[in-house]
Amino acid sequence: MSRRTYDATRRRQQAARTHARIVEVAGRLFVERGYAGTTIPAIAGEAGVAVETVYRASSGKAGLLADAVRAAVAGGAERADVPITERPAIRRIIEEADPVRQLQLYAATQPGIWSRVGPLLRVLDAAANSDASLVRFREQIVADRRHGLRDGLGQMLEQRGMLSAGVTAERAGDIVYAICGQANYLALVDDCGWTEAAYESWLSETLITALLPRAAADEGD
Repeated sequence: MSRRTYDATRRRQQAARTHARIVEVAGRLFVERGYAGTTIPAIAGEAGVAVETVYRASSGKAGLLADAVRAAVAGGAERADVPITERPAIRRIIEEADPVRQLQLYAATQPGIWSRVGPLLRVLDAAANSDASLVRFREQIVADRRHGLRDGLGQMLEQRGMLSAGVTAERAGDIVYAICGQANYLALVDDCGWTEAAYESWLSETLITALLPRAAADEGD
């Protein structure tokens, strides 16, 4: 590797680390102070970078909030650009042959996602009232999740012949979308005081019953 190539690689890595730090700080401040109460100078100060660096990192404050939400979904800003099918938890689901275990593995991803993303989604809901770009972003992440479940988990189960009779890939994706939605997490964990372990167990049992033939579901008991 030439010196020039090495320097360019090192600069890209440093830029990626700086961007990840800015997004992490922005996400924390959005949750602590709200969208209106979080300023670019405050983010820069907490991240230890110049204000201009923050502006270069994303398209303004709205862009930073969007990046923070994506990072929370992925489990960290450094993972946000990794294709979803290459993320370790998703790879385990894809590579698992047992449909019961697949749904249990998927259920296991949900408490962490909603505990990380939920506070930022509340900020997003409040901020969307004053920024049309955030309205579009909120609509996009909802649509991406719905279609991703249809084309991903739903289609995978259908192609492997694992779904109950009459349940298509699209219907399976919609069922997962509804059962694993944020509303159920908030209702059971935040409102009713369930532990995340109890919530995960309920998700597993509900998904297995709703999607798989009785014989397959019974085998997983």
